[in-house]
Amino acid sequence: MSNKQNKADRREAARAEALALQQKQVSRDKRNRVIIFTVLGVAIAALVGVAAFILVNEASKKDVEDVALSEVENVPSTANADGGIPVGSDLVAGTENAGTPTVDVYLDYMCPVCGQFEDVNAADVETMATEGDATVVYYPVSILDRLSRSTEYSTRAAASAYWVADQAPEAFFAYNEALFANQPDENTPGLDNEELATIAEEAGVPADVAAGISDGTARATYGQYAYSLTNAATENPDLLNSSGSFGTPTVLVDGERFEQWGTPGALLAAAQGGTDESSEESSEG
Repeated sequence: MSNKQNKADRREAARAEALALQQKQVSRDKRNRVIIFTVLGVAIAALVGVAAFILVNEASKKDVEDVALSEVENVPSTANADGGIPVGSDLVAGTENAGTPTVDVYLDYMCPVCGQFEDVNAADVETMATEGDATVVYYPVSILDRLSRSTEYSTRAAASAYWVADQAPEAFFAYNEALFANQPDENTPGLDNEELATIAEEAGVPADVAAGISDGTARATYGQYAYSLTNAATENPDLLNSSGSFGTPTVLVDGERFEQWGTPGALLAAAQGGTDESSEESSEG
């Protein structure tokens, strides 16, 4: 019997081979479509994410304007005319030690150098206030929002401090200390509003006031105040450092820049009328 295929067999074999090739091509096309749609899906998701980020970022900027501090509508009841929160011998926001020097402290709650200031001077600051050596005035600013991964941590923390100063002035001093005790690192999202509220309650802030931090009321109320105060500080020539820029912490004793705060006891001595010649630089914003 001959092994050669007749014409009909060859035609059938060719047809079968063509069909097999066609099926392979269909499978290949299907696989390619799946890959293409998957890639497109990932790309679209990424674009949506970017768009959402932009929208959230823009939305967060819509509730602040470049207005002077004196024109801001919501002002903490315990703030002075320059935007600071004074603290006197009872450590209550809005009080002062009459006839004593004023120690002004401009700070950003995400600034690591401000954390160093707190480590070195917290006890002395409390002493100078409670002993009536000076009135300590706090100026929470927001120069480091750019280092909190778009969460506006500096603004939210500053606004929460103003909120506490207004709503629970007796707890402001302790809350300020607690914010530094729980200070997040730069280039992190920082603490969310619920975490800030928890810290506030632990510092003695009433639960109903702390709730205003967690639900965003504090940020909505005093975010503009923090923003305008920050602008005022950065534009104030009396607050600029040797490089011609504003940084935190900026410390003044009776209106004069004080650079020696890094030496333990130096700030207290200055408030009491003494001097020290050591120096320390502030963090640039």
